[in-house]
Parts: sequence; C-alpha cells; structure tokens
Amino acid sequence: MKAKILIIDDDTSLRRVLEYNLQEEDYEVHAASSGEEGLYLFGQFRPNLVITDMKMSGMDGLMVLKSIKERSPETLVIIITAFGTVDVAVEAMKTGAYDYITKPFNRDALKLTVKKALQFSGLAEENKRLKSELSDKADFRTIVGSSKEMEKVFEVIRKVADTEAAVLITGESGTGKELVARSIHANSSRRDAPFIAINCAAIPRELMESELFGHVRGAFTGAVRDKTGKFQLADGGTLFLDEVGDLPVELQPKLLRALQEKDVEPVGSTKVQKLDVRIISATNLKIDKAMTDGTFREDLYYRLSVIPIHLPPLRARRTDIPILIKYFCGKHDSDKITFDKDALEALVMYPWPGNVRELENTVERLLIMRDSAVISLNDLPEKFLENSTPGSAIVKLPDEGYPLEQLEREVVVEALERNAWNQTAAARFLRIPRHTLIYRLEKYGIVPPNK
Repeated sequence: MKAKILIIDDDTSLRRVLEYNLQEEDYEVHAASSGEEGLYLFGQFRPNLVITDMKMSGMDGLMVLKSIKERSPETLVIIITAFGTVDVAVEAMKTGAYDYITKPFNRDALKLTVKKALQFSGLAEENKRLKSELSDKADFRTIVGSSKEMEKVFEVIRKVADTEAAVLITGESGTGKELVARSIHANSSRRDAPFIAINCAAIPRELMESELFGHVRGAFTGAVRDKTGKFQLADGGTLFLDEVGDLPVELQPKLLRALQEKDVEPVGSTKVQKLDVRIISATNLKIDKAMTDGTFREDLYYRLSVIPIHLPPLRARRTDIPILIKYFCGKHDSDKITFDKDALEALVMYPWPGNVRELENTVERLLIMRDSAVISLNDLPEKFLENSTPGSAIVKLPDEGYPLEQLEREVVVEALERNAWNQTAAARFLRIPRHTLIYRLEKYGIVPPNK
C-alpha cells in the first residue's frame, strides 16, 4: 500500500515541485493551497505524513501543526521554512513537528527526510500493533467459560470476527457484552485501528448527536470549538454502540443513514465526511417489543443485526461458575485462595440476577473480608444461604404463599435457559415428554429471547 502524503503550501510553484518529486518516489500525494484546505483534506483521507510551509497567509504552518496534533498525535509533520528562520522551525519541533526542511532545499535531501519519517512512522505503527495484539489477546481471555452455551458464542465470534458484518449482542446486564465486542474487534483485520465505545443510555439526549457525529464551532450555544464525534474517532476501526436500544428515536434515522451511506455530517456542518467504520452494538432490551412500541426502527434493527449473538445469563450456564470464581481469584492476585465444597455449591445454586459482573464483585468482596485461605459457607452473605441450608427444599416459598402456575412457568423458563432453549434437552432435564413441555410453552406464552 502506498504511503499517503499531504502537502500544504500557498506557493503554487513550490507545491508543484514537491508533488512531482514525491510522486516520483511512488507516494500517494495530495496537495492544498491553504492551511484551512489542508485540514479539510487531512480529515478526508488521513495521510501518513504532512508537509506544510511555515509561512502562509491565513492559517500558518504552526497553527496547522497544532491542529493536526490535536486531532491525531501520531501523525508526523515536516515543516518547510526559510533558511534565515531556523529558530521558528525549532519552535515547531518543540510543538511536535517531526523535522524541518529549509528553503531552498535539495531534492535528494527532501526525499531522504520523507523516507526516514515514513520509516519512523512504520516502526511506531508496528510497535502499536504489537501492543494492541497483546492487550487484545488478554481481552479475549477475559471471556471465561467452557459450557456448551459459551462454546456456541466462541464459535460465532471466530466465524464473524474477520468480516465486515454488523453484529448485535443481546443479553442481560452484566453478561459481558462489551467483552464479546472487543474480542470480535481483536480478532479482526481492524485490530490495529481504534475500538471506540459509547453507552447510548448514559449520555443526555440533547448531547447524543454531537457525541456520535461531532459538531463544528458555533453549531449551538456552548460549541466554542470543533468536536470530533465517535464515528470519526473510530474511522478505520470499530464503533461499539452499547445499549443501542436506548438511542433516541429522533436520532435513529441519522444513524441509519450513516450505516447505509458510510458517511456522517457533523452538527452545524454542511460537509459530509466519508468513513470506514464497523458497527457492533449491544442491548439488554427486548428489541422486538421496542419495535412494536415504535421506540426502535425496524429497518435500523435489521441493519444492526446482520449477525445476532445472544449471551446467556449466568444462571443458564452454572457449570462456568467455578471456572469464573477461579479466574477472578487469579485476577485479584489470590489464586491460592480456595472455596470449600458447601460454599462453592451455594454460589453455583444462587440465581445471579447481576450475572458475571455480580459474581466478580462478590468474589472480590469475599477475598477482602476472608479470615483464612479457605472460604466457607459461613463467610457468604445471608442471601447465598437460602438455597444451601442442608435439608432445605429446592424452592423456598414465601410465607404468604405463591401461585403454582407462576412457579411452574419459572421452572420451565429456567430449564430452557440452562439448556440454551433446546426443547429436547429441557424436557429431558425436567424428566417430562417433549410434547408436555411444548404444551407448557403454549399455555404460558413462553417464547425464546429475540423472537
């Protein structure tokens, strides 16, 4: 792939000489006649190297340098300055310029300086890639589980990671949806590019458009400078839209357009920016209900969910709980701490409404509060003892009573969740014929998630 170079100079003849000499070296060269035009082109094609004259009318080279470093600190900038103003070039070096060339310059010196800059940039990118690979592999290992439910999730990740398909991850809060998104990114060809995450439920409605697409100075009260949106930051990489089901309805058409056209228009701007972004989204909401209610667009849903991944709740993969406990002990530098049989059984039987996140918090708290190297049943909070007292019933009913039909429905749902909604396996688990289970599903209106 050709290295991309941007030349910014208001001297037409010098600009053409630079273009000719660098194209002769087989670089992809773009040129701008002003600082303002140069910054626009910079945002359009993100060059590997920028060469800018120091003295220009309007925005000078120092202003261009500062602006580029604010947007992209890793981009190298070479300054062109007159022979008698080397002190200005030194000041530019302090501001972040990679090197400077004095006018009039020798063409061989120019080519050598550019070659060294691009070599340096390549080494920096390789170092960044290696670091990213190491951290991404660590991220992949944080998805812990050997249950058949999680094996299915791992298999989907392996198949879709190195594609451009949009992925929608569903599941209850605390099941690890962002970890799955990061793993997909880490195992894709975009692994060296940014992974940008935004929580659509955590940002006020009036700020969401600016957060996603950016804004220009003066777009609204308080917009004192340009702001780069998450889409622009993720250019070339992956944008993770967490809790996408909470995205305001009025913004959904603009998101849909960005996905279809692969471009965005910052708030207050009339310029469209072309982008290359892969979208992974996640939600803990029942999207089908949101579409029925009119709070989520059906066309947007189908655009986001080319590949759906459902993360089972922890109670549906109880065999992973001991493995997760051991992992969290190691994560908190306590891998020599053990749990006795009764304590481990109580933790396995607990329903874990907060899922893996709740389990990690519980393990961390137990490790801090422990009195010995072995954590016993007596060390657990009271809520874990309700289902673990020797001789107690499997179901602990409240004193005021409980509807039998509701209890039966909950048992059927849990059996299905434990068996990844496989009806044959769930029927076997409940020790009833499959047609009896199907009758219960119809009777209580039980349907799999996302159906």
